[in-house]
Amino acid sequence: MRPETPSLPGILTAAEVARTAASIAAMQEPDGAIPWTVGEHVDVWNHVEGAMAMLVGGEVEAAERAYEWCRRTQRPDGSWPMKIVAGEVEDASSETNMSAYLAVGVWHHWLVRRDVRFVRRHWPVVQRALDYVVSMQLPFGGIAWSQEWADGRPAKVNAEGLLAGSSSIYQALRAGVALSELMDEPQPEWELAGGRLGHALRRHRDDFLDKSEFSMDWYYPVLGGAVRGDDGVDLVNSRWETFVEPGLGIRCVSKNPWVTGAETCELVMALDALGDRDRALQLLADMQHLRSDDGKYWTGYVFPDDVNWPAEHTTYTAAAVILAVDALGHGTGGSDIMRGTTLAAHFDEMALECGCELSRRS
Repeated sequence: MRPETPSLPGILTAAEVARTAASIAAMQEPDGAIPWTVGEHVDVWNHVEGAMAMLVGGEVEAAERAYEWCRRTQRPDGSWPMKIVAGEVEDASSETNMSAYLAVGVWHHWLVRRDVRFVRRHWPVVQRALDYVVSMQLPFGGIAWSQEWADGRPAKVNAEGLLAGSSSIYQALRAGVALSELMDEPQPEWELAGGRLGHALRRHRDDFLDKSEFSMDWYYPVLGGAVRGDDGVDLVNSRWETFVEPGLGIRCVSKNPWVTGAETCELVMALDALGDRDRALQLLADMQHLRSDDGKYWTGYVFPDDVNWPAEHTTYTAAAVILAVDALGHGTGGSDIMRGTTLAAHFDEMALECGCELSRRS
């Protein structure tokens, strides 16, 4: 445990946070990959989140091995396979929000460690990833959610946008531009794409695929930073009764009596970004029933049956808990990563017309 390991009195001590970070490191594979749980698949989004959490919890060497895994496994087009199991590709298709998230992780590492050599080493990987993501922008401003692969090559683009995924990409583009400023390598196309994307997330959410039964589609425009202030408060309040189960956490899917830890902690960070600290603290305390004595976290809980389901401890749930504690406890330099005040400024929607013209030319 390092001196800056975060804690929250009455919820988690610094020692408990460190134990949870160690539980993620214990599930890390020898090549640096962080699977969902032992024997399960790896995707780069949850992998990066695990690396961020390990860094916060003092597992620095394990976190940096995780970033090296990203560098080694990136494909020439800037993407990663959607599912890798024990080093073998199980699903070669790519998701744009997964590829984008490395930018958030590298910026987070900079905030925590201030290691410019690390940033320089991973900056080309971030560039390729965000160039790939921006190339998948749709005419209305959202980002196509995935691309199929065939015979070892990129193939059909699934040309519809996911609201949660595009919201995460908005945060990643702001992190990418912040990195570009640090590296003194401006990326105007990312800024143009970010302007169009932010406009879509604020003004045209109906143009995304309808996944409104999932809680992620509810709070992610706030978590990703595109919707904040009074609009963010209104958005969160609009479906609070639908998803929040007092004393337990939040539902993953509105119609299923199943609360999940990762989604609950993401909503905690969205609330923190809105300045709603009281509800954030309450939700984080509520979901601690998912904690095991060894610091691991169950994925979720089916409350009519009083059973944890699936019967697994997941790295991404543990990671979300650590990042939420860091945000509310203001523990490390990376505690602001979801509030976003250290990210590049919000993109100018006045660039929308220019951005559309750029898209037509590309």
